[in-house]
Amino acid sequence: MKNIAIFAKVHDPRCQVVAIELVIWLQDRGLTPLPEDDLARRIGFGKEIPDDILDQAELVIVLGGDGTLISVARMVGERSLPIFGVNLGSLGFLTEITLDELYSALESCLKGDYNISERTMLSVTVERDGNLISENRVLNDVVINKGALARIIDLETTVNDDYLTTFRGDGLIISTPTGSTGYSLSANGPILHPELDCFVISPICPHTLTNRPLVVRGDASITVALKCINEDVCLTLDGQVGMKLECGDVIRIAGSNLRTRLIVSSSRDYFEILRTKLKWGER
Repeated sequence: MKNIAIFAKVHDPRCQVVAIELVIWLQDRGLTPLPEDDLARRIGFGKEIPDDILDQAELVIVLGGDGTLISVARMVGERSLPIFGVNLGSLGFLTEITLDELYSALESCLKGDYNISERTMLSVTVERDGNLISENRVLNDVVINKGALARIIDLETTVNDDYLTTFRGDGLIISTPTGSTGYSLSANGPILHPELDCFVISPICPHTLTNRPLVVRGDASITVALKCINEDVCLTLDGQVGMKLECGDVIRIAGSNLRTRLIVSSSRDYFEILRTKLKWGER
């Protein structure tokens, strides 16, 4: 690995300071740092940067929190680049490497001594009047929910063309195992090991109390049709990309053929991360 792309939560001064130190550290070792445009401007990086650093990179370093890493994961796309996430946020389920571990872990990584965790992604399309109007990939979750003043919404849901039910409530979350510790968890969804091949369908405040989160196979195809509405309903992808939905819109969700490849810490396992982040066992 010689060409190292760097992304960061650019508005956070701490991330800028760490990025400057990281650029110097990489240059001192004869490596080529490739900070993304906004970050390069903010840290005064004077060298010319390729138009698309991800086409040149062999490793992607993300400085920030899980939200920053999730947005980068969508950008990496088909390149299948390993992502080295450094936690400068708060919770950090995905950005496993701590700031104290940054350089020792990076040294090992550059020598080829690292572990990869492959994460399932979702492919999401929206159809309106039979026309494809949106197509995206997500790492965490797909959320369909009503606006602040909207009434209960009806979401006719099928799995592999088999009718599941029409959920009535505030909305629906379709989550990957990686996203199971996010919004889905707050809707009483289960915590799934992030390397499982499955998805969770979690209703948000269902009007029928017997509606409960449902785990389906990773090769399942989920279709959600929005019944007629009088108020705002939105589709949100990874909590970062959104669009308004209209009556009759059809959302199709399936496993993507792409995977996000995360470099994970060799000094701790996933269950330790759960215990630490969720404060299990503490009084």
